[in-house]
Amino acid sequence: MRLIKNGQVLIDNQVEKKDILIDEGKIIQIDDSIVKDCEVIDAAGLTVIPGLVDVHVHFREPGHTEKETIHTGSLAAAHGGFTSVFAMPNVIPFPDDVDTIKDYQQLIEKESVVHTYPYACITLEEASKEVVDMKAIKDLGIRWFSDDGVGVATSEIMKEAMEKAKENDCMIVAHTEDMSYRRPGACVHDSEVVTSKGWLGIPSACESAQLIRDLEITKEVGNAYHACHISAKESVEALKEAKTSGLNVSAEVTVHHLLLEDKDVVGPNWKMNPPLRSHEDRMSLIEGLENGTLDCIANDHAPHTYEEKKRSMDKAPFGIVSLESAFALLYTEFVHRQKRWTLAQLVNWMSAAPAKRFGLENVGQIKEGYNADLVLVDLEHESLIDIDTFESMGKNTPFNGWSVNAQIKETIVDGKTVWKG
Repeated sequence: MRLIKNGQVLIDNQVEKKDILIDEGKIIQIDDSIVKDCEVIDAAGLTVIPGLVDVHVHFREPGHTEKETIHTGSLAAAHGGFTSVFAMPNVIPFPDDVDTIKDYQQLIEKESVVHTYPYACITLEEASKEVVDMKAIKDLGIRWFSDDGVGVATSEIMKEAMEKAKENDCMIVAHTEDMSYRRPGACVHDSEVVTSKGWLGIPSACESAQLIRDLEITKEVGNAYHACHISAKESVEALKEAKTSGLNVSAEVTVHHLLLEDKDVVGPNWKMNPPLRSHEDRMSLIEGLENGTLDCIANDHAPHTYEEKKRSMDKAPFGIVSLESAFALLYTEFVHRQKRWTLAQLVNWMSAAPAKRFGLENVGQIKEGYNADLVLVDLEHESLIDIDTFESMGKNTPFNGWSVNAQIKETIVDGKTVWKG
């Protein structure tokens, strides 16, 4: 039994001074003052928020442990205040059959310090040729299928996947990318502000065209569908229309697409897929999140080695690390500085909303009976993002040295402290 005392607690969209009593991994009592003979966590000067939920991370293991491991990735998640994460399936071997997934689940159980839910592939080896056995995989507790890293190439295969997903009450989680729009070596948004530097551009249609295709199939099939890392205003408009039509669709936006634009790109640590787009696109993403067109915030945490990211812009891999800086960056920009969002709004988009959409029970809010997945955060003092403090093996971030007004102090999963600053 543990007791969190003296903290300001985010409950029902309000911050109040409350004590929280935890037993057997659950919140069993919330009150103004609780007296109990047990271990006490003094949260004086700190704010207690529900553990954050990220539906899009890359932990690289198995297959690329030179970039990240499940253990280091989950520690990075805990450092950033994330207590539940969904790991994308572009690892080796691909989690696309029952035996491979059983081994993968055992590895996660052994190595992860947070709740890590693995995706299964939509197609075998993400090759867009044969849909996986969703029914057999669902029996292992996995209800989320993605070929993240690539788009499902043909309408026929995607329709078959959506039909199987509907039949088995599963969700298709799609990275939409039509490679016919992307030239070899393309690495930035197709706008003069970055292509004038000699880099090849990726047009917005590379994302939006396949998204529109998927939404049309979803309308026909009636399945649950979630779109990854939306970056373009055309995609926001397509999603808005789909939701207006009543489709069972949702979408995420990443931290970097909310904060950065094409004009900010200076090198490989600003290279991600989809790329940073225009100011107009970024404003559309922010407004789309605020009006409900976009549902949640994700990270697309993508660690790479120092040597890989030192390559030329066209040859360096796509992706940045972001788990350890996400909450601090967004709180600082949109809550502390702009006062555009409330703390409750931000936490909802990073916790309750993704938990609800992805079917996690008793997660995402601080309530009696809910899981004791909690984060103690300092919202009073300024600090700098410092890659030397990262738990992640990846240091590839454009945000190193940024000043922030939020710092995670302790992360609790199932009532146990898994990271403490």
